[in-house]
Amino acid sequence: MLSRLTGLAREAAFAGFFGAGVAYDAYLGAFRIPNLFRDLLAEGALSSAFVAVFSKTLTEEGRERAFDLSNRLTTLLVPAVGLLCLVGAVFAPAVVDLMFPGFGEVEGKKELTVLLTRIMMPFLLFAVLSAKAMGALQSHDRFLMPSLSSAVFNVTSLSIGLGVAFWVAPVLGLNPIVGMGVGALLGGLFQYLWQVPGLRQLGMRYRLDFSWRDPRLWQVLKLMGPAVLGAAAVQINVVVNSNFASQITNAQGEILDGPVSWLGYAFRFMQLPLGLFGVAIGSATLPAISRSAARGDMPEFRDTLSRSLGLVFLLTLPSAAGLIVLSESIVGVIYQWGAFSAYDTQQTALALSAFCLGLVGYAGMKILTPAFYALDDVRAPAVVSTLSIFLNYGLNWFMIRRLGWGHAGLALSTASVTTLSFLFLFLSMRTRAGGVEGRRLWAGFVKIAAATVVMTVVCWGSSRFVAAQVGVSWTARALDLAISIPLGAATFFGLSRAMGLTELRLAEEAILARLRRRSR
Repeated sequence: MLSRLTGLAREAAFAGFFGAGVAYDAYLGAFRIPNLFRDLLAEGALSSAFVAVFSKTLTEEGRERAFDLSNRLTTLLVPAVGLLCLVGAVFAPAVVDLMFPGFGEVEGKKELTVLLTRIMMPFLLFAVLSAKAMGALQSHDRFLMPSLSSAVFNVTSLSIGLGVAFWVAPVLGLNPIVGMGVGALLGGLFQYLWQVPGLRQLGMRYRLDFSWRDPRLWQVLKLMGPAVLGAAAVQINVVVNSNFASQITNAQGEILDGPVSWLGYAFRFMQLPLGLFGVAIGSATLPAISRSAARGDMPEFRDTLSRSLGLVFLLTLPSAAGLIVLSESIVGVIYQWGAFSAYDTQQTALALSAFCLGLVGYAGMKILTPAFYALDDVRAPAVVSTLSIFLNYGLNWFMIRRLGWGHAGLALSTASVTTLSFLFLFLSMRTRAGGVEGRRLWAGFVKIAAATVVMTVVCWGSSRFVAAQVGVSWTARALDLAISIPLGAATFFGLSRAMGLTELRLAEEAILARLRRRSR
């Protein structure tokens, strides 16, 4: 929660100081390039493959052998990723042209994006090291420190970035947004360093180890290979979406400044429940199902997976509905100040509503994809990702070129592709694992959906009533959120409890157990 809230604060600062236009478009475009490789290597294939093999080694061979594996993997990765960062910096102009062809048609926009790309490329190395540290800690059931690492990134990147942007950049004659690029780079470094004390507490100390014939190391790389290919398909979708977004035009056929920013701001909001629920539950689930898979205990594997998916449905379905109904009030309260206009609020809210239609699928993928890796099965995720390339391009082309839905069409296309990918993976897991407690999951999903529908109607009515009485000022929107969110939450909680939702009981027990341990 702290990680996502500090991330939201960071985005609000961007909105107020830089708005939605050339500067923030350039920053988002530049950050997306190392971030693309981070999603490809660090938080995707590497994280899942390393945790699966590391957890299995811990269970079967003990800590010393697991720590050896970690050192050997780091010794291999650092020079490889460092070289990739260098190549990315050298060929930054070509990469920007590929991903954002429309930027070249706006004076100075491409050049600013290239400069920011070169500044932020080394962020990838810090992200890889951070992801590996996170995996090692989570494999020892230590979740607090790695979970807070994103908050450390947000706080340090924002504080350093603003300092450089408004104190150093003007002296050097640079655009202030360059300071935010420096902040992001150093934020990545601090995100990794934050987790180092936790590793030392476990007895993990890095040392060079060139024993690359270790079969466990090759097992990690073996899992990563097809996983990278599968994740590459997702990143191709990111490139395609960026390409379309940079070329969205107005009624006069002129390239618009703003679509890349609107989509970026909206996706940050969507990541709040995604990170709070989907990523958090996925991080806690992966070590557990990896141990179950290592022991060959499939009943426990299925039970853990089913309960995790049930919790995802419980937490993300009402979150998505609430964000859709209250999107304009939420965006207006958080973002609409300084350089961020009322028009930017409307366009960002539109994108947020479209993105949230895929929130359940997004979160479910965070559970299912690593579950396949825990079973040493990368084929299904790779097939789904590959098919998504063609579906994503087709939907983007249809919604942008044929329907003219602009950036909202891109968000809707992304949500549709993710939802269909989740459904395909779910059906594949049923076959692969011999079932996933489908009847229990379906019964829970129907109850959650029913409670969500009632909650949505209540929130919609409350929001419209407040708007009719007070208007659409910042105060009116804040009042809308202060009334509608608690009312909607109380409605959903009351109905869920009345229907005896098992998932609600599990969530309550987990929270109460943690509080009891903290109070001792």
